[in-house]
Amino acid sequence: MTADGTSAGNPAARHALVTGGGRGIGAAVAAALIVAGHRVTVSGRDRAALDAMARLHASSGRCRAVVMDVGDRASVDRAMAEARAGFGPIEMLVNNAGQAESAPFQKTTAELFDRMLAVNLGGVFHCTQAALPDMLAAHWGRVINIASTAGLVGYAYVSAYCAAKHGVVGLTRALALEFAAKGITVNAVCPGYTDTEIVAKAVANIVAKTGRDAQQARAELAKGNPMRRLVTPQEVADTVLWLCGEAAASINGQSIAVAGGEVM
Repeated sequence: MTADGTSAGNPAARHALVTGGGRGIGAAVAAALIVAGHRVTVSGRDRAALDAMARLHASSGRCRAVVMDVGDRASVDRAMAEARAGFGPIEMLVNNAGQAESAPFQKTTAELFDRMLAVNLGGVFHCTQAALPDMLAAHWGRVINIASTAGLVGYAYVSAYCAAKHGVVGLTRALALEFAAKGITVNAVCPGYTDTEIVAKAVANIVAKTGRDAQQARAELAKGNPMRRLVTPQEVADTVLWLCGEAAASINGQSIAVAGGEVM
């Protein structure tokens, strides 16, 4: 590692922290950044999944795992300190950790509503606030929030999730303006239904409640995408990778839908 914290073999390499990096979109994002030469700390609550990611990329020497609960500020601060100790200042933050639960509005409990806000919106707040000092010191940074098309439009039966993800988009826009002159960009990536564990759970829920088979349930979710398919985690990762690069230096405060034209 050089004096400025970059990889000796790649002066453009930086330290990225990816929350929810053990599986799904987070794992795809982490892998794309590692392949591009960056040092990546993957975080989340599932130690086994994180360790599996670290082992998968062990030969690169550019992946470390730290346990973090994004809804708990003390946990975030501890994990950030551990990440810095391993790979230096955090220059890129991908706020990917999230949860999705569905319920009719009148059956949405205060506990469910608070839980969706705490993880999906509070987690972005805690992690961004904790990572920003490194970026301000470097006069360079990238914050990329994995929101959802649910942050751009409404969907029935997921009011708490929609409220949280709309909050992420609003926070993205506010921070983009606040830090634009500091060399830091803040953007959101808003995937439609993506082929991940969250969608697998949604499919199982549809099967249980409607009696449809899994193939029919997946088709039901995919039909909102004009391409009639689920988004792949790699497609989301490629968008994040672009936003992390210098080619996207003037992209700021944007919410980019990766959804096949579902949202325009």
